[in-house]
Amino acid sequence: MMDERQAVAAFAALGQEHRLRIVRQLVTAGPDGMAAGMLAEAVGVSGTNLSFHLKELSHSGLVTSRRAGRSIIYSAAYPDLSELIQFLMRDCCQGRPEVCAPAVAALSACCEDIA
Repeated sequence: MMDERQAVAAFAALGQEHRLRIVRQLVTAGPDGMAAGMLAEAVGVSGTNLSFHLKELSHSGLVTSRRAGRSIIYSAAYPDLSELIQFLMRDCCQGRPEVCAPAVAALSACCEDIA
């Protein structure tokens, strides 16, 4: 379970525009991830700039990497992203389920194609 310190680090990492775009691109890419060059092109940053941002995202636990031949493949860290959402929503209802209903519906809708 994510604690407050981890959540602050994750939000700090996501608080930068390029990093948020990188994470969204990796989430869209799915578990197979993307090679660094393709990722840089997709989000419109240089390779050097991408490396800087990926380092920050990796330190915050939101992105993982693996080597595939000569390439480094980056992927969204889905378990950590899920924990971040759980951290935000943990106490949302406070006995009023209508407060969380829109968020739950949005999350359910994004997963309908998977089932």
